[in-house]
Amino acid sequence: MGSSYHQFCPVAKAVELLDERWTLLVIRELVCGTERFNELRRGLPRMSPTLLSRRLHQLTAAGIVERHVKDNDVRYVLTQAGHELRPVVEALAAWGIRWIGELGDEDLDPKLLLWDMHRNVDQTAVPDGRTVIEFQFPDVPPSSRRWWIVITRDEVDVCDTDPGHAVAVTVIAGVRSMVEVWRGDLSWSDALRAQAVEVRGPEALRRAVPGWFTLPAWAAVSRPA
Repeated sequence: MGSSYHQFCPVAKAVELLDERWTLLVIRELVCGTERFNELRRGLPRMSPTLLSRRLHQLTAAGIVERHVKDNDVRYVLTQAGHELRPVVEALAAWGIRWIGELGDEDLDPKLLLWDMHRNVDQTAVPDGRTVIEFQFPDVPPSSRRWWIVITRDEVDVCDTDPGHAVAVTVIAGVRSMVEVWRGDLSWSDALRAQAVEVRGPEALRRAVPGWFTLPAWAAVSRPA
């Protein structure tokens, strides 16, 4: 835990726990339903595993998280205190969308984008069986240029290597344009019309792709004029 502000104010006491680097982003991932260490790492790709372990230990000691172990399966689950941080995270996201609009190129991470997209798939809207969506980002280094989301009725996975299944549709976009769609700055229809995003595949599937994803709640937040 960070150093004390030595104030009885509850804001000060909360910030003593939450203001350390990465702590709120770890809580963001837990609020989004991520429970396993390796999955937390995928949602926090630039956080070292050592620091992630330390933050999880701190949150467990503070009563925000419980560590559940069954056989070799370890999960980190929010306690009641942890779940009560959901509106705090949601309010920060809404405030950030409204008042911090500028994104630098270093903020545009296709790995994080696809991780967030894969957990917001509406599996009831996707055709039965296995559906594979390939994403191509021509403007990023070759090692991060191609991604696949594999959707079945039971699970959704994101891959950075070809999973070897037939691709239903291919989405081609600059990573900034795809991030803008995901943030709600640019609608799917406007992005397609402006050719900032291109979808290749059978016409019926091309038209259906936007409906396969549920945008994050903060994408609908109104922006100031």
